[in-house]
Amino acid sequence: MSIREKSNRLKIKWFKNQLSSWFALYRRKFPWRNRSNSKYQIIISEILLQRTKAETVAKFYSHFVKKYPSWKVLAKAKRRELETFLKPVGLWRQRATAIKNLSVEMAKRNGRFPKIREEIEKIPAIGQYIANAVLMFCHGQRQPLLDVNMARVLERFFGPRKLADIRYDPYLQQLARGVLPKKKFREFNWAILDFAALICRSRNPLCPECPLRNRCKYAKKNKTTLEKMKPSGHQC
Repeated sequence: MSIREKSNRLKIKWFKNQLSSWFALYRRKFPWRNRSNSKYQIIISEILLQRTKAETVAKFYSHFVKKYPSWKVLAKAKRRELETFLKPVGLWRQRATAIKNLSVEMAKRNGRFPKIREEIEKIPAIGQYIANAVLMFCHGQRQPLLDVNMARVLERFFGPRKLADIRYDPYLQQLARGVLPKKKFREFNWAILDFAALICRSRNPLCPECPLRNRCKYAKKNKTTLEKMKPSGHQC
C-alpha cells in the first residue's frame, strides 16, 4: 500500500468515526425510517423525497401511505387524483406520472423488485438513485443514497468530482461506496444526508459547528478566505 492510499484510508476512517458520532446525537426522526415499515413504504418515501425537503415530505408521508397502502391500491388510482393529492409536495404532475407508471408495473410483479441492477432500472420511474435504494432497503446490499446532498458533503471534504453529472462520475461513485461501513450502511447513509441538511448546507454551511472542519478542504479554504478579508487593524 502506498503512502497516499494509506492516507486516504485513514481520512475515510476518520470521516466515518466523526460522522457516526455526530449522527448518534443529532439524527433526524422521520416516519419512513421506522424498522417496521414495509418495502413499499420505504421506496415510496424515497420517490417522494427526490428534489423535496424531508420536512415537507414528513408532513405528507403518513397521509399518502394511509390512502395508498400498497402498490395494488396505488395502481388503481387515477392520474388526476394523484396529481391533486401530491400538490403539497410539489412537482405533482411529474411525480404523479412516475408513481402511477411504477405502481402499475409493481402491481404486476406483486411488489417484488428484481435483485439485479440492470433489471431494476428497466422498471418505469427508476433511475440510479432509486435503484440503489431498492438494492439497499429491499435486498440488503451496501449501496449509497448518492444525490446532490451527499455529493456536496463528500466533495467539500474530500475534493470535487470531474464530471457534471454525479451518476457518471467514477470518482464520486467510488467514494460514495468507499465511505460506507460494512455494517449499518443504511444508518450511515442517513447520517450523511442529515449532516448535509443540518450542517453542510448548500447555502451558509455551519462550518464553525462542523465536526469535520479540521480536515475538510472546503472549511480550510473558507477559513483562509475569511482571514484574508479581515481588517488588518491598521488605520490611516
